[in-house]
Amino acid sequence: MANKKKPSAKKNGSAGSVESYKNKIVTFLSTYDKKSMPLSMLESKCRTKKQGRENFTEAFSQLRTEGTIMMKKGMKVALCSRAGVVPATITRLSRTFGFAETDEGIEYFIPGKCMLGAMPNDRVLLADIASRTGEPEGEVVDILEFGSNQLTGRIEFVDGEPYLVPDTAAKNHMIISVRESIPFENGDKVLAEIVYRGRRHAEHKVKIILVFGNSEYAASCAASILMIHGAPTDFPDDVKKEAVKISEGGVQEYSFNNREDLRDMPIFTIDSAESKDLDDAVSVERTNKGYRLGVHIADVSHYVKGNSELDKEAMRRGTSIYYADKVIPMLPKELSNGICSLNPDENRLTLSAFIDLDSEGNMLSYRFCKSVIRSRVKGVYSEINKILAGRENEEIREKYASVRDEIAVMDELADKLIAKKERRHAPEIETTESKLIIDDNGICCGVLPRERGKSERIIEEFMLTANEAAAKLAREKEIPFVYRIHEAPPEAKVENLHEVLPKFGLECPHFTEFKPHHAAEILRSAKGTDKFEAVNLMVLRSMAKAKYSTEPVGHFGLVLEDYAHFTSPIRRYPDLAIHRIITDILAGYDNKWLNKRYSGFAVNAAERSSAAEIRAVTIERECEDCYKAEYMKAHIGETFRARISSVTEFGFYAELPNTVEGLVHIRTLPEGQYDYSEPVSLTEKFTGTSYSNVSEGTIDFVLDDDEED
Repeated sequence: MANKKKPSAKKNGSAGSVESYKNKIVTFLSTYDKKSMPLSMLESKCRTKKQGRENFTEAFSQLRTEGTIMMKKGMKVALCSRAGVVPATITRLSRTFGFAETDEGIEYFIPGKCMLGAMPNDRVLLADIASRTGEPEGEVVDILEFGSNQLTGRIEFVDGEPYLVPDTAAKNHMIISVRESIPFENGDKVLAEIVYRGRRHAEHKVKIILVFGNSEYAASCAASILMIHGAPTDFPDDVKKEAVKISEGGVQEYSFNNREDLRDMPIFTIDSAESKDLDDAVSVERTNKGYRLGVHIADVSHYVKGNSELDKEAMRRGTSIYYADKVIPMLPKELSNGICSLNPDENRLTLSAFIDLDSEGNMLSYRFCKSVIRSRVKGVYSEINKILAGRENEEIREKYASVRDEIAVMDELADKLIAKKERRHAPEIETTESKLIIDDNGICCGVLPRERGKSERIIEEFMLTANEAAAKLAREKEIPFVYRIHEAPPEAKVENLHEVLPKFGLECPHFTEFKPHHAAEILRSAKGTDKFEAVNLMVLRSMAKAKYSTEPVGHFGLVLEDYAHFTSPIRRYPDLAIHRIITDILAGYDNKWLNKRYSGFAVNAAERSSAAEIRAVTIERECEDCYKAEYMKAHIGETFRARISSVTEFGFYAELPNTVEGLVHIRTLPEGQYDYSEPVSLTEKFTGTSYSNVSEGTIDFVLDDDEED
């Protein structure tokens, strides 16, 4: 195995340099008449003299780490390309298998016995093995460079000896070096560091470097997830100082200069009751041609200047992270919950978008301006939903008296925007979010589907409209920008739809190029049938992942040519980034200056924000799973009615009405021989009993100790 590469002994370019040795090694191996060459012969051919040995060794090490050459049995060296192996990076592990991705983006499934003890982010060499599914499968033949040596897990004593049970990486217990570890107790959730690497995960030895608490509690497990994903939980002192200084300075009258004063307009926020970081407010009025929508966003860029310590930290974080009843903010609370938050009856600096729309909700024109507002009321989704349904009480009626007329117009305009989206044939993929109920002790005591009423839809449509206008401004002016893009589904996933839909008794639309309306047609054909849940999930999984880019390629799912994230600069860095760019557009800077100032910045912001979003989504999902498992522990032994959400060759997943999903492993099903028909059903060969992801039935959830993690 190779260790992490060392710095070059000498600079490249001179005779006998590292680079010249690399060229020699590759040349001799590629022209050799056999696939591998003895190392001693290679050294001889390279004419490695005593004074050049250090550079030869470094060149050899670099080529191994790069995945260009490999060592074989008998101290022989081979080009990876001739040996039929490819370099890759281990991306994730489960208890019995792992995945790796090649430099070309091809994902390989790796059975646990073929992992060679590799850990996440290790650079490895992969050799192809026979595939059981048709997808690429491989085995690790060498580890080129170690990734992280840290992992989380649970302490478990066996016959009086402590072991680490990893959260991922292996089903095996790992030996703990007690002498090198800090104190721990049985059942603790811990962070460990590998101190010895074996050829199998079970041979690794670890030391315990941090204890999060008892692994029975979701809060301890969540803390370990944040740590292993590198989520920054504390702000550096210099960032705190900047935030406190800004907060103590307050909103000064001189800041209103060169801003439109909108404090007399009926502008207000609408958010969840628990929200403290209010970064968007709205206004709406009827016009002769239709409507004028105002979307007023906290002007975070006024306070967070480019290249300041606050800005550097915000870019590093990329986004706020929300889990259970907690948040890891992108900006310190002095800004996120304080001077930037659009609190009611307080002067706030904003960047406003005014969009004129016709009577059908089509965009006629738009303009952006720096502004100052004074929100009339802190609107709450649930309260406005009651107003729209005619079920509000006197307290709610009095609270919203100053904006009651605007709420009616908002409802009317949102209906027009929703109808316009339907005319664009945007696919309506249904997703359900979970709401976790956390008690005073931090324990999850309830899980519910998060309700989404009309007011949530109103704000969603208004934000989409403002986002579209921001992207349209940048594209038309041809300036550097951070767009939110969603590309068409990968060809392989579209082909899968062709193959699978007939198994549901549905016909896949004919097309030469898959368009959004084809996805919408598939969903419509299944709507109202017992097949819809499965088809909806399949269409969702076929979609590409949305990301940030400097290229305005549009948004497939929304069927929009122009789209960006403009409306949440308190909690998303791309929004803050484009606020900074739009501010300079409004200040009158020309394209030449804007390109020079923001070309590199936009690329950096897009790439880092995409990576930060993936990290945040992963953390939020894994933490949510911990809290759901904590809740279900109190219900072990109970029987629930559930629907089968998906079927695999090793069992099926069942989802309860409260959104909790669990695996029913094939080993817990009645004894028999099961045939898997991807991805529709698991059928017992002799009795004909079938478990299908369009059926509903009584499922017994059995959670073992491992499920808690």
